[in-house]
Amino acid sequence: MASDIAKRLDLVGEPIPHLIRKIAVPASIGMIFNTFYNVVDTYFGQFLATEGLAALSLSFPFFFVIIAAGSGVATGATALISNALGRGDEARAVHLQAQAVSFGILMAVLLTAVGLAIAPAALRFMGATEDVLVIALQYIRVILFGTVFFLLNQIFNAGLSSRGDTKSFRNALFIGLILNIGLDPLLLFGYEPLGIPALGAAGIALATVLIQGVNVVYMAYRARAYGSFDGASLRSFKPDMTAFREIAEQGIPASLNMMTIALGMFIINFYIARAGSTAGLAAYGVALRIEQIALLPSLGLNTAILAIAGNNFGAGRLERVRETYRVALRYGFYVMVVMLAIILPFARQLMGIFTSDAEVIAIGRQYLYVEGLVYYAYVLLFSSVSLMQAMKRPMPALWIGLYRQLVAPIIVFYLFSEIFGWGLPGIWWGIFTVTWSGALIAIWQARRDV
Repeated sequence: MASDIAKRLDLVGEPIPHLIRKIAVPASIGMIFNTFYNVVDTYFGQFLATEGLAALSLSFPFFFVIIAAGSGVATGATALISNALGRGDEARAVHLQAQAVSFGILMAVLLTAVGLAIAPAALRFMGATEDVLVIALQYIRVILFGTVFFLLNQIFNAGLSSRGDTKSFRNALFIGLILNIGLDPLLLFGYEPLGIPALGAAGIALATVLIQGVNVVYMAYRARAYGSFDGASLRSFKPDMTAFREIAEQGIPASLNMMTIALGMFIINFYIARAGSTAGLAAYGVALRIEQIALLPSLGLNTAILAIAGNNFGAGRLERVRETYRVALRYGFYVMVVMLAIILPFARQLMGIFTSDAEVIAIGRQYLYVEGLVYYAYVLLFSSVSLMQAMKRPMPALWIGLYRQLVAPIIVFYLFSEIFGWGLPGIWWGIFTVTWSGALIAIWQARRDV
């Protein structure tokens, strides 16, 4: 344990470029593993009947709420723990870590109870037939009972990343990927010699919950080895309403901001459907996968900014906070140039990996060409939001998220695609306009705060 603590990065003393590389690279690799994890689920999902695929699709909002809740609490906890560590208040950091665990468990119980209660009505509201409803409930009930594992993994990672360790979560995601390759087919199809029945969609859910459970054990071990719980006792986990309020004030806006992403995707799909293009919907779905892969390195930068800026803000080292932001934006620019050099010349071929439909490929290539001009706007946006969260300013990020995902799209998409008559290209240029305007607002707010 002592050797792990001794390896901690000095987030308020070591050179900023070195720290960003040490934190962002493992975090980005972990995101790649997580993406492949989802690819495995998607691959085995194709073996379900149509009703099973529909059930998985309708269950996604429940799953997304769980992920958003865990991510939000973890973001809030990271900001608070980082600030405490930057001040040199290790005891406060340990207390916040223990309280974040208790907060996460209580939130998981609440989400599970509410989810179980509303799932049947919510699924019917989304159009589930009785056959689909049965399968969807089998899937989502298993996922809901695993909510506590999803949240705890994120919360343990909050303490680790606050101390500069993103390798542990990367390793956990790699372990999850390997286990998923084996567990998905085993539980989906069953294995008679071992008496394992074919569980269908519920088997995919059970594989995910089991993997999250394994990862909780690993992440708890790593958190303890890294000193996240040094000096903590069982009494440290007793709910402290002051700490709970701090975590909620930082975490809930971050969760709501993430949930606006689902709202934004709904609005984009709504306007694509209004344009009367089924091929457009398919092209957007496929191109979005490619775009998300291209943006993975920027997610690693977000983690680095949150940890490094959070520590230095707590230490009162504002010049290092500003430097963290500047260096992250510079690295983000270099990475996006590389991504564009890969995606733009090979847009057709990349679309062809996921579909053979010529119309879908053509529309998707058009989308990727326009979106290539937006990639750096995402870096500016995400980095600015992470900087504000590191300085315990979560609310501006929520307002920017609502602007970017709800208010501006409704106006701009309608104007470009219908009033101007641009159709699908109008939606693509609408995304360009909304994202860049949101990024500029975020930059202005972040620079004003720091």
